[in-house]
Amino acid sequence: MAVVPKAGARFKSTTCDTEVVVVKAPGEEVDLRCGGAPMAPMADAVAAAAAPPVAPYDEGSLVGKRYVTEDEGLELLCTKPGAGSLCVGDIPLSTKGAKPLPSSD
Repeated sequence: MAVVPKAGARFKSTTCDTEVVVVKAPGEEVDLRCGGAPMAPMADAVAAAAAPPVAPYDEGSLVGKRYVTEDEGLELLCTKPGAGSLCVGDIPLSTKGAKPLPSSD
C-alpha cells in the first residue's frame, strides 16, 4: 500500500507495536513497511496482526531513533519500539547518526 507521507503524519505497524512519525517526506508515493507488511496511518490502524514480522525484516525498531532512506528523502522518528524493521518496499531504512559537533579549539 503506497502512501504519500507528509511531515507530522503518524503510522503504525500491522505486524508489531512499532509506531513512527514522519519527520521529512519526499513528496511522492512510498511503500512504507514494517516487518515486511505495509504500515497503516494511525487513524486507520488496528491492533497488531497475529502474523509476526518476517525475516529479514524482524530485527526490530528502537524508540527515539531516526530512520532514513539512502538519499535521506524520507526520515521517520520511531515513537514506539517493536519487533519489525522499517523499510521502503524491500529496502531497509538505516538509522541516522548524530551530526558531529564543531571543534572548540
